[in-house]
Amino acid sequence: MRINNEWKDYQIIATGDGEKLERWKDVVLLRPDPQVIWHAQKPLHTIVRPDARYLRSSTGGGHWEYNRKIPDEWKVSWRDLTFSVKPMGFKHTGLFPEQAANWAMMIDLIKNANRPINVLNLFAYTGGATVACASAGASVCHVDAAKNMVERARENVTLSGLADRPIRYIVDDCRKFVKREIKRGKKYDAIIMDPPSYGRGANGEVWKIEEDICDFVELCAEVLSDNPLFVLINSYTTGLQPAVLSNILKRSIKHDGDVCAYEVCLPTDEGIVLPCGASGLFTSKGAKNG
Repeated sequence: MRINNEWKDYQIIATGDGEKLERWKDVVLLRPDPQVIWHAQKPLHTIVRPDARYLRSSTGGGHWEYNRKIPDEWKVSWRDLTFSVKPMGFKHTGLFPEQAANWAMMIDLIKNANRPINVLNLFAYTGGATVACASAGASVCHVDAAKNMVERARENVTLSGLADRPIRYIVDDCRKFVKREIKRGKKYDAIIMDPPSYGRGANGEVWKIEEDICDFVELCAEVLSDNPLFVLINSYTTGLQPAVLSNILKRSIKHDGDVCAYEVCLPTDEGIVLPCGASGLFTSKGAKNG
């Protein structure tokens, strides 16, 4: 289990009955969370009145219900990095704060490498990992099939004062992009991937994580440099345990190194932790984390 306790602009106030009550700087949100199968100690909306609540629809999807007018989007910071958040469709805000545990780890690995590091960030969403790696001095290739998410990543890079860093922004299907990089002979020292459970690429390509993740990691191994620093797989798919990610990395990455896997979690004011997903990590022999 890995938890980062450095957040000042984010906290989980309470959890229960399928929801989490959380503060994003000055805005309190109440959102569904599939991991929260335990009962609340008291109705969450009575602990702190949420400014907005995401309500699921019985027919799929859902909508935000507002108790007061809040900004369309606002800024939150972690360490010296700044990100834009906003209530979006399907309950999301554009940022996964539990990933700060991995951001801190990647920053340490890159800084301690004492050499130039070229990172490939796949299914890169709004760029939390891109910002973290760039802040540590790495060059980054940021790839996502959704143009609006890539634009938000560019905004987060700028908000963190990193617009002058060597970052490529690519709107493309990740599988097709990696295949082209192999043909071009392009190599990367580190690879990050945060694949969805299910998704479609820009041209209708279908992705199903249980069917595709193993072949995809093996494909990505072909663009690793001769001296790779790390490979990180994140998964939010319920039932895809950390040991599964560990086994995939052990079978797919042929370089000499270590593999570990763990849950990423967030602390709560209740004194419990909220499990938020799983990560599998390959690191080269001698890599220094922390």
